[in-house]
Parts: sequence; structure tokens; C-alpha cells
Amino acid sequence: MSSLSFDIAHLLAGGLVLVSFLELYQDRLLALINIFATHAVVLALSVAWQADIQHAPHLYITALIALLFKAIAIPVALRRIVVKLSIHREIETVVGVGFTMLFGIGLVALSMVVMLRVTPGADPLAREDLAFSLSVVLLGLLMMVTRRNAVSQVIGFMSLENGLVLAATGAKGMPLVVEISIAFSVLIAFIVIGIFLFRIRERFDTVDMQALDRFRGERR
Repeated sequence: MSSLSFDIAHLLAGGLVLVSFLELYQDRLLALINIFATHAVVLALSVAWQADIQHAPHLYITALIALLFKAIAIPVALRRIVVKLSIHREIETVVGVGFTMLFGIGLVALSMVVMLRVTPGADPLAREDLAFSLSVVLLGLLMMVTRRNAVSQVIGFMSLENGLVLAATGAKGMPLVVEISIAFSVLIAFIVIGIFLFRIRERFDTVDMQALDRFRGERR
């Protein structure tokens, strides 16, 4: 593999981590949805590049699935849900954005240290891609923990799944049947989540998780 191929692969994987930080920083719901679409586009580019350098044509299908479903279909559906349900456009956080960003930087550093130490004999490209992937997964989890709005938590979950796809493709790909099953699982999960959002909004007039906890009599 040429040095240029190696550098572009790392640039795309690192770009996915950077976009994850942009998601953490964003406090407007529609803007967050747009950034998630960018997250999916970067993932599709990264997977397509891996397909080229690994000579694995089936990964192009994975890239196409990510582009069509995650970069186009799901963001469009989320925007319609937000508009139709008149969901509050500002995202309330559990802690301040500054602290969240600092904690995210710590998680990325931890991912690099842990992954590079536990895979000393692996291919250099796979090792560093796995470190980036773990960073994306942890940043997705961080978004789910620090956001009160149900829609932003859904985006955190899907960003986390993007990190898993990046890890699988960086580790010399995965069977096509697994990729397709993952795509359909995410699509089904999104449909179910959308139905729940409609029902929650209809019943409680909010999708703020803290407000729902108060309704149950559980105060944080």
C-alpha cells in the first residue's frame, strides 16, 4: 500500500472523529441532523476508499448503503419528524458543552492508547483505523449520555453504529450479508424509534427525557 493511500485512509477516519466532535458541540437540533448527514457522508467515503485499497468490491455496497440511508433518507425523515411534532429546536444538555468536549478529548486519547497497545502485531492501517473507530463509538455514547432530547440520543446511537461499521471495514472488511443485515437493523430501529417519538409527543407533549422522568416521579 502506498503512503498516499495510507494517509487518505487516516484522513477520512480522522475526519469522522472530527465530525463526531461537531455533533457534540452543536446545540441546535436541525443543525445536528445536518451534521449527522455529513458524518454519514464521511463514513461512506471512508468505506469506499477501504474498498479500493483492499480490493474488496462488496464494500462499495456498504458505502452506498451508508450514503443512501444514513446521509439522505434518515436525515430527511428526522427533519420531517422534528417539524411535524414541533419539537423544541434547542438541545438541552446534562452538562456544559465545554466540559463535554474536554471529556470527549479524553475519550479519544484513551481510545488511541488502549487500541494501539492491545494490537501491536496488527496491520498498521487496521490498528489506527480501529483506534479512530473506538473514538467514534465512545463519542456516540457520550452524546447519548449528555443529551436530554430523545432525537439527539437517536443521532448519538446512529453515530455510534457508524463507528462500528468503520471498525469492521478497517479490519479487512466483513461479509456482505452482515453489512446488509446491519443496514436493515438500523433502518428498522429508526422506524420503531420514530413511532415511539410520535407516541411520546402525542401523550406527553414533549420528548425531553428529564421531563418524562419527572412525569414518572423520578427526579435527577
